[in-house]
Amino acid sequence: MTVYFITAVYYYGMVAVSVYFFIMAVANILEMRKKTAPPGLKTGPLVSVLIPCRDEEENIERCLMSLLEQSYEAYEILVIDDNSTDNTLSIISRMAKKNKRLKVYKGKPLPPDWYGKPFALQQLSAHAKGDIFLCTDADTVHAPTSVSWAVTNLEANRCDFISGYVGQTLKSLGERITVPVMFFLTGFIIPTFLNSLVKSGYFSAAVGQYIVIKKDAFANIGGFTAFKKKTSEDVYMARHVKQHGYKTEFLDITGQVQCRMYRGYYSGIQGIGKNIYDFLGKQPAILISIALLIFLFFVLPAPMLIWGFVSHTPFLSHLIAVHALFTLTCLVLFIGRRIPWYNALLWPAMYFSLLFMVLWSFYRTVSHKGFFWKGRVVS
Repeated sequence: MTVYFITAVYYYGMVAVSVYFFIMAVANILEMRKKTAPPGLKTGPLVSVLIPCRDEEENIERCLMSLLEQSYEAYEILVIDDNSTDNTLSIISRMAKKNKRLKVYKGKPLPPDWYGKPFALQQLSAHAKGDIFLCTDADTVHAPTSVSWAVTNLEANRCDFISGYVGQTLKSLGERITVPVMFFLTGFIIPTFLNSLVKSGYFSAAVGQYIVIKKDAFANIGGFTAFKKKTSEDVYMARHVKQHGYKTEFLDITGQVQCRMYRGYYSGIQGIGKNIYDFLGKQPAILISIALLIFLFFVLPAPMLIWGFVSHTPFLSHLIAVHALFTLTCLVLFIGRRIPWYNALLWPAMYFSLLFMVLWSFYRTVSHKGFFWKGRVVS
């Protein structure tokens, strides 16, 4: 009787969780779209677009070409070469000779108490003249209204900091089952309206591919110095901004920026995995608890459905409902992120990849092996 009761609680719990996820997926997309204003402004405060580059010879020209064709008038582009080992510096130097809007800087050697991206952006900020900073990555491609969108939404939402999910280009199977796990937290787990209403840093969200911050807010939080050795510096920046009393928003940027973050499964595991334990404050109890919840409520349902058909369990209807709701949740999420709908059918593999990333992130950190990224080891 006790075993049956525990089993029943677990199955009903899975149904409740899947219902919650579906409701949150719909609510979060509606919330983000309601707050996201279409780009409209063509002039206004000067915007400094800050781009750190390290070994980006395959991406940087395409990124800069898109940013040099903006509808917004008052902006400058600042690019720093972070000690690249390829032809990145020569490419951006060549482009800067043809366009006065583009300024190029050579990065200083990386100090031992900094990570590469925060240090590169901190150096760029010292040269920026704008009242607004738009931090973006070298592997992004921007619509002609990207800068206009940033200024328009800062004013429309009366906020000091904006980030959100940019459009993701997924080509290989490995990318399709790794990159989308980035969407889960603010996609259907945490209500996004809490980002702007709750002062706690735990309800902050940001994606480093596109961050907009007012210059005075950036200066008052001390730039990147407070989180200079964080792999998930984007999220810590959002937390820090909020803790200093500024307003943050997490919006829909999919129509303004596209990015192919990783190329293949291993690249996705490394790129996302290096941030997970750091994002959780490197607290083992929290990570182990999350890993257990992922296993019980994300990974187990798929094999249990197969087992349910074989064993004719009385809870088969519950398992079918869970799978239907998980699939619908991913459909809503992916359609909202402008990702082809059929990728939602891969959700069991995505959840397994997420569990693997969590455990791998923990292992690489506590074993002091760290993560090899952009030719450097981070931990």
